[in-house]
Amino acid sequence: MTDLIAQFDYLKKFLTNERLEKIEEKSHESSDFVLPIMEDVYQFRNAAAIVRSAEACAFHKIMALESKNIFEPNLQVTKGADTWVQVDKKPHHLQTLEDVKSKGYRLVAVSPEKNATPLPDFKITQPVALVFGTEWQGVTDDFLDYCDETLVIPMYGFTQSFNVSVAAALCMYDLKQKLIHSGIDYKLNEEKRLQLMIRWAVNSIRSGEEIHKDYLSKNNLL
Repeated sequence: MTDLIAQFDYLKKFLTNERLEKIEEKSHESSDFVLPIMEDVYQFRNAAAIVRSAEACAFHKIMALESKNIFEPNLQVTKGADTWVQVDKKPHHLQTLEDVKSKGYRLVAVSPEKNATPLPDFKITQPVALVFGTEWQGVTDDFLDYCDETLVIPMYGFTQSFNVSVAAALCMYDLKQKLIHSGIDYKLNEEKRLQLMIRWAVNSIRSGEEIHKDYLSKNNLL
């Protein structure tokens, strides 16, 4: 913790007062209680919209599973949200889900199969990883079988499904509201919050990565 505090104090010198205030303010709302996991998204506009929605709900980390496609958000659509959201790119393998589950997440596939729970009825009581499928095929069968449960967004018209980016936005916003009113301590602990603020500071500073790396090297923290 002491090293993290020192790192952030050093990086503060390179930030405007306005940016520093925003970083400190928004970090208090950030949460990793909901982790969106995207299966091989191929449309860059969808990728960007998902990043933007995650940031708007203060879920500042998403996981992109890649096989055929590279998760590359369109920067014109993200409107700067990519500065704040950490995108962890992982192999599109079942092992990746196993690793997430081992960290205490309940795996919930957003898909109508297997007696799915309607989104309005879904209760969030522990960290949740929301698994969203590809644009055309939905959640893959092996992922469906491995997930703890399924979640469905009720449809009221002829259309049978939402676009994946819209589905992600609806689910994240709904769960955010439920967390706010739940009494659950869903926000980042102080160590994670400091790590987040350091990353935001680095992303906000010109040549931030080099400045940060130089500090770590000089203080034997690499």
